[in-house]
Amino acid sequence: MSIDISQFYDVFFEESFEGLAAMESGLLSLSMGSADAEQINTIFRAAHSIKGGAGTFGFMTISDFTHVMETLLDQMRNGERDATTELTNVLLEAVDVLREMLTAAQQKIDSDESRIAAVRLKLETMLNSQSDNGSESTGPDQVHPQQVYPEQNKVSVWNIFFKPHPHLLQTGNDPVRMFRELDMMGSLTVVADDSQLPPFFDLEPEDSYLSWTLTLEGTVSKQDVFEVFEWVEDDCELTIELVSSNDSSQHDSDIELSPIKQPIQDDFLANAEPTGDDVAVQNDDSNQTSPVVSKALVQVTTSQPASSIRVGTDKVDSLIDLVGELVITQSMLSQIGDTFTEDMLPQLIDGLAQLERNTREMQEAIMQIRMLPISFAFNRFPRLVHDMSAKTGKQVELKLSGEQTELDKTVIEKMGDPLVHLVRNSLDHGLETPAVRRAAGKNETGLLWLNAFHQGGNIIIEVTDDGAGLNDEKILNKAIERGLVSPDEVLSPQRIHELIFLPGFSTADSVTDVSGRGVGMDVVRKNIVSLGGSVNVVSTLGQGSTFTIRLPLTLAIMDGQTIRVSDQHYILPLISIVETLEIKNSDIKHVSGKGELYPLRDEYVPIIRLYDVLGLKPIVTNLEEGLLVVVDGAESKVGLFIDDLLGQQQVVIKSLETNYRKVMGVSGATILGDGTIALILDVQGLVSLYKDPSLAHVIIADERAA
Repeated sequence: MSIDISQFYDVFFEESFEGLAAMESGLLSLSMGSADAEQINTIFRAAHSIKGGAGTFGFMTISDFTHVMETLLDQMRNGERDATTELTNVLLEAVDVLREMLTAAQQKIDSDESRIAAVRLKLETMLNSQSDNGSESTGPDQVHPQQVYPEQNKVSVWNIFFKPHPHLLQTGNDPVRMFRELDMMGSLTVVADDSQLPPFFDLEPEDSYLSWTLTLEGTVSKQDVFEVFEWVEDDCELTIELVSSNDSSQHDSDIELSPIKQPIQDDFLANAEPTGDDVAVQNDDSNQTSPVVSKALVQVTTSQPASSIRVGTDKVDSLIDLVGELVITQSMLSQIGDTFTEDMLPQLIDGLAQLERNTREMQEAIMQIRMLPISFAFNRFPRLVHDMSAKTGKQVELKLSGEQTELDKTVIEKMGDPLVHLVRNSLDHGLETPAVRRAAGKNETGLLWLNAFHQGGNIIIEVTDDGAGLNDEKILNKAIERGLVSPDEVLSPQRIHELIFLPGFSTADSVTDVSGRGVGMDVVRKNIVSLGGSVNVVSTLGQGSTFTIRLPLTLAIMDGQTIRVSDQHYILPLISIVETLEIKNSDIKHVSGKGELYPLRDEYVPIIRLYDVLGLKPIVTNLEEGLLVVVDGAESKVGLFIDDLLGQQQVVIKSLETNYRKVMGVSGATILGDGTIALILDVQGLVSLYKDPSLAHVIIADERAA
């Protein structure tokens, strides 16, 4: 029986990337000088776990690179080296390289060897320099796994007894790989004991029956030997005895190993080795190996790993309880159906109500499984702010709040790039240099604040800075210069601020590698709108700006308003609706080239007759006989003329693009309670179709060409 090891690789890479995030966060929060011991230990443990996992899987390049980082961290942990800005920056650069190496191994592609070598040289140069206590550190030609500890410069002979528990092989661990690691440390002799092997017909192929006595001679410490076996410390009997040594420091309490008991969660998943059966099935047409990726990894199927979510056991337990309730309700309804009589109608109604309640609770429980804290998106910004502050010479305090606010995993993944652009924009355009802030009477250190919170059925994300703010006059002049606004047009401050979201718009005086090309803010709005959200900005010159993003909690289910247009039913996302009005024909303004406009307080709202845009035969054409639904458009509010409102309900979104093709003005479809299908309207797409009806034909033509 072969073991599918792909799940083990997925867990190894997932935990390694989490470890890198912990290292990066720890390094960014380090205090210069004598760093906090607990912080250093946290960073060290993350590096040590990555090194151990990579070595077990055969990613020796990753393991060796991490070992150099671990040596530097060990010196900091032992008080031999203080934390400095130079050291922190080198370690952060090493974290980036390690992330690239892990990504390359995961995707089975080559790493950038020149970049790896350059950063490794920086690490080794740092190691080769004198440590803070004046002693000479390990040189680059001396960096080797068995030379981390001072006592390892002396030759020792170790006697090792290793007896795996019967189930060890089932965890994916292979003793042979451990022996190979020991053999790299010195001269190794291995003697196997097969006295516990049962008769052939009683032998279980997945159980372990052998034990080994090993003798290792070399410049090796007890800690080095134990590190080889620490992944299986709870799955074996292990004794390590010092036979002889010319180093007196090794003779203190070295007779028997006292294992270091540390919680190891799912570590055995990172130790799987493909069996012969796996290779035969999964490597039918590939015999070449990458110079960076180990042979074992190349032989695994090349299909992309499935996206995964870590779920707390409390959520799983809740779901199991709800399934039990659902089974009870189903059983009750089935019994009523078998013996139904007219006097049992109240029982049937109660049963259906209970079924509805259980279904709603199960829906909410399942949606909770998809929810992740937005800290997954926020965690990248301390490093981004650190790097950009160094590049621009600005002093920035980053404040994060609401990190535990939960959001759908898909929304978090798609919000990453828009948030990065908004943060970069605030750092580059918003916050001033220390000299400028000092002249303006401000604190030299600027504030950048990311805040997330729930509001109704939505999540709000605010990106706030106390920088220069938006210059209304400069924005308006640039818009007039580009022909986006007529010189005699009067715009409110809010409308002027909205201009920055137009394609190609930029007020930057020069183009840098950070921003200034006019590509970005329109993409930010487009990406947020594609998630069913909206973004707006409030800014005061000289005081700062706040970008507010409003998003649905999930893309799978949404609150919708059912409307009727002609003889068809459609769904409008409730988040897009501002208000619904009954209007009079006398209030309508007809403007040449702009159609019908409705005066709504201090602005004019263009009216879109949905039956025209959707190509339907109208039943109601008189505006007084229908309703006007005011919704948020891409740049301003618009009014959708409909026949009637039919009610609100939660709808399950089904993608049209996945199951059919892209349709302009429609974001998806759903099945209503009566079994009929209703299309979910895309407000931004409807506005685009209203402005240019030919877009509908472009979509169809592009789809046919593809």
